[in-house]
Amino acid sequence: MIKELSELGKTLRASKADDAWVHDALKEEVISMELVIMPDGAFHGFQVIDDKMTPAEAISAKKGKARLLLDKPEEVLCFGGDVSRKKHQLFLEKLEQYKAMDEFSSVNRFYENKETGVNPALAAYEALAASDDKKVKKKLSGNIGFRIHSESLRVHEKPAVLQAVIYKYEFSQKEQLSSNSKKCSVCGKNDYPVGDVPHGMIKKVPDGQTAGCALISYNATAFESYGLQGNENSSVCTNCAKTYVEGLNWLLSSGNEIQITDKKGKSKPQFRYTNRKNFGTDTAMVFWTRNNQVLDEIDLLDAPSADAVAVMIDSLTAGNETGHRYLEPERFYSCTLSGAAARIAVRDWIETSLGSFRSSIAQWFKDIAIGKYDADLKKIKTSYAPLYALARSCQRQRMKSDGTYEYDKDDTATARVAVTLWKAALHKASIPTWILSKVLQRTRYDVTAERAALMKLILLRNSKEGGSKIMENDVQGAKPIAYVCGQIFAKLEHIQYKALGDRNAGIREKYFTYAMTTPAAAFGRLFNLNSKHLTKLKNEQPGTAVNLDKELQELCREIDILKFPQQFFLEEQGQFAIGYYHQKQAQFAGLYNK
Repeated sequence: MIKELSELGKTLRASKADDAWVHDALKEEVISMELVIMPDGAFHGFQVIDDKMTPAEAISAKKGKARLLLDKPEEVLCFGGDVSRKKHQLFLEKLEQYKAMDEFSSVNRFYENKETGVNPALAAYEALAASDDKKVKKKLSGNIGFRIHSESLRVHEKPAVLQAVIYKYEFSQKEQLSSNSKKCSVCGKNDYPVGDVPHGMIKKVPDGQTAGCALISYNATAFESYGLQGNENSSVCTNCAKTYVEGLNWLLSSGNEIQITDKKGKSKPQFRYTNRKNFGTDTAMVFWTRNNQVLDEIDLLDAPSADAVAVMIDSLTAGNETGHRYLEPERFYSCTLSGAAARIAVRDWIETSLGSFRSSIAQWFKDIAIGKYDADLKKIKTSYAPLYALARSCQRQRMKSDGTYEYDKDDTATARVAVTLWKAALHKASIPTWILSKVLQRTRYDVTAERAALMKLILLRNSKEGGSKIMENDVQGAKPIAYVCGQIFAKLEHIQYKALGDRNAGIREKYFTYAMTTPAAAFGRLFNLNSKHLTKLKNEQPGTAVNLDKELQELCREIDILKFPQQFFLEEQGQFAIGYYHQKQAQFAGLYNK
């Protein structure tokens, strides 16, 4: 994984080869404010600017370090407190290393003008901090750079300063190589030193620190071995460390703004990631290919269209020219990440060919296809649920004050389910039964198309060869007794509805879980209630009563109703729920087509 991320970072660098300041010693940083001084070092004022990118010294981590002439206010201007004083001291120590350069003369005079240890810019800074302007307050958390009045370039942007930073960096690299020529575990070369230096921070990781998280770090001797210290244990050279960090940061942040229309019909911009999908609030999946190809299949997983899915499946099956371009030896990569305080937890890593990736996605859609009644078209249509919707169908729900249900945001199961489903989709793998247990717990609210599709997927991929298979609208082969019991329950519910109309708590609310787990005990009670419902219906709608009774008898012929099982196990409970769902959709179609 580190190797492929490093290769991605090198590719990104190559695409920026025309940039005059592309060098390992430099990095584009955001600047939010300028501290303007006169040539003699006298303070002139602050200039708040729109956030812009500026070339500056690259540092792998902020802890115990300061960046040359571009840093946070507490580093540049010591405004009290032990922490701020320590950070300011680091800033001054870095400045001392370049003090002899003419370009630093005004900045040196600025700090030498302190009276009784008080920075002359401190009063102006405090006045700025006291401003009620929200924009100003926001900028105070950004980076401050020095600019000499009447000059356009900031001090840290001057060519001589940047060249000095590069020279110092290269000298340090040569010095480390002369004392340590270990080979890098990623590139296998010793062109760059391997040492105990931070690899850099990864930003925008879900649940991670705002300042960034480390993918590789050692903070205790228990993690060290063979006399190596800190990051020496990873044996990653400075070049590979920088490139894998750059690659991962790009994957987590790259994207563009698109215009979306809200429920009120208003158009507004929204940022859309191009190489990242969020799985819940604490997990993100990033993906890429060696040649950075556009992957339409990823978008289909988010918002599947029946027509687009059909075209993709037909293309792969036919093996036409459009399909063959995906079978080239291109590689697809994916890693799933979560933040864990200052570190990153890698939940999954997938590497496969692009042809295999596309084949797996096509099989995924075949396996999750489920029939769903369309009230507008008045017929059952094939439905494909988005991957995240399948995962969310397992999310815990809680009742609101008005009696309706809402998703519980504190339930972290959604992300875990989404990660597992993503891995299963790409590997054509079976789904763990703990997910089936999760979704069955939610069927007490309702058996939605998403829940039915997820249960079908699990049972289909976990089924034995030669056995019955659950399809979109029915079962291929002999119907399992649990499936038929689910159909019977749906029919009993329909008979109750025809006899009594809408009920706040019908047999669906009272007996569904009971019948799904212990059918022998539950169906005895249900058939007793059904006889009363049919009696009432015969008095009011005799024709309807006869037809519904015949339909119920047809279903009952497929099993011996005197020998209902005492208990249904987990897979059988899934069959029951899908049988119930299929029967409900068929009843909708039959009811509304009359």
